[in-house]
Amino acid sequence: MRSNKNSTNSDLRTTTLRLLSYCQQNGWAGYEPYDALNSRLFKTIPLLDTWFPRLVVTQVLKRSPLNFRPLLGIPPTQNPKGLGLFLSSLVFLDRAGVVSDASAVDQIVSRLVELRSPNTSRWCWGYNFPWQTRSVLVPRWRPNLVCTTFAASGLLDVYAQQPKQEYLEMAVSAAEYLLEDLYWRSGDSVCGFGYPLPEVHNQVHNANLLGASLFCRIYALTGEKKFLQPALDVTRYTVSQQRPDGGWAYGERSSQKWIDNFHTGFDLSALRSISLALETSEFDNSIANGFRFYRKHFFRADGAVGYFSDRFYPIDSHCFAQSIITLLDLAYLDAGNTELAHKVFAWSREHMWDDKKSFFYYRILRSCTIRTSYMRWTQAWMLLALSRLLEDQMSQTGNKSEGRVMTKVLPC
Repeated sequence: MRSNKNSTNSDLRTTTLRLLSYCQQNGWAGYEPYDALNSRLFKTIPLLDTWFPRLVVTQVLKRSPLNFRPLLGIPPTQNPKGLGLFLSSLVFLDRAGVVSDASAVDQIVSRLVELRSPNTSRWCWGYNFPWQTRSVLVPRWRPNLVCTTFAASGLLDVYAQQPKQEYLEMAVSAAEYLLEDLYWRSGDSVCGFGYPLPEVHNQVHNANLLGASLFCRIYALTGEKKFLQPALDVTRYTVSQQRPDGGWAYGERSSQKWIDNFHTGFDLSALRSISLALETSEFDNSIANGFRFYRKHFFRADGAVGYFSDRFYPIDSHCFAQSIITLLDLAYLDAGNTELAHKVFAWSREHMWDDKKSFFYYRILRSCTIRTSYMRWTQAWMLLALSRLLEDQMSQTGNKSEGRVMTKVLPC
């Protein structure tokens, strides 16, 4: 692994530009870990289109070291969540002075307009594939919190740089979709967002905090108070479910008790975003405890990051991307975060980068490496992480606002 700092910085810029070029040349479209049900086989053989075959084929294709999607008639497609991540990446690359491409931004926004979920009164988005979970089938393009939140967040990032009113209006409409269709309460203290479908009222903590973070960003921009109390209630509920050691289970169902890297990273980054938008220190202890857990359970000294809190494998590019993002978001907590973020990049560049094709591999298993390129799961997330690293390099530490003390008192 390279140890020279200048060499590492050069690798970062070169790798980022090559990855950006790969994504652009492929029209921001690609395969997905869970896109098996896009296969034409499920249309030509109706017997396959039932719960058990859908689940089995999805998991087999996801875990296979060989990519059989072309043989199964599964086309590369654009994912609205991935498009939102690409929008954010382009904003950070522009801030870093590396790339300024207004035409690419316009192109992606146009695609988000075209991929809006049909027959909806609000701006919202769903996955570009049907998704079979253990309990429900999520139809293609059925709007959900995660796709809608990341698409809206990308629009807000662009709006911060190019304040076109339509970007803000789309994001506000998306937040209204979450509020009107997904937000739910049970009693005085239990509340959350329906996920992966509006009618599924289980507690998925990263979904709660992602939705609350979007509400807080909208509130900070518009002053719309209807978003504030639901955001606080959801955030306070999920914070109350944090374990004493600082970790969060993925969700509260018996089948959701695992703790993984990138969902924990979502929790921490969303909590920090909420705190910044509301200028509050209410959640500081939760963030600090969660970050101690995060650093302790997911990072090796050489820059490798693990997937689960209790076991290291699989080694997944999505975890590397979110680790870089979360380390930068919480750099004010530890002076070593930025250096560690560069180590995480260097390890991924050394072990998971295809130097001929200019993309990152999906996963390293104990027995093999899955070299399939997944556009949203891997490339979009890695591009955002590397763009954040480049922007961080270019920014002046003394001008950063992330470490400021926040003391605003919030409503109960």
